Amino acid sequence: MLKSWFELTMLSLESQSVIGLRLMKLAGGGPQAQVEVERMLSEKIGAAIAATHTLATGGSASAVIEIYRKAVKKNKRRLASPRRRA
Repeated sequence: MLKSWFELTMLSLESQSVIGLRLMKLAGGGPQAQVEVERMLSEKIGAAIAATHTLATGGSASAVIEIYRKAVKKNKRRLASPRRRA
């Protein structure tokens, strides 16, 4: 149980950095902001479907948290990359 709380806390902290990076991207406006909004929505839907499937097939809360943490880490790498920011 303690491991799940730690994982959930880490997810919340990691998510905050991605939210900040996304807000900077969206504040820039233009076509890149539109692409980011579309990507964000499709990723959220995909992650929710994966989480639902995991729970429906007997997966644990830790498994669901891991799905979201992987997505957040991927987004952080992508959004923090200098070549993708401009």
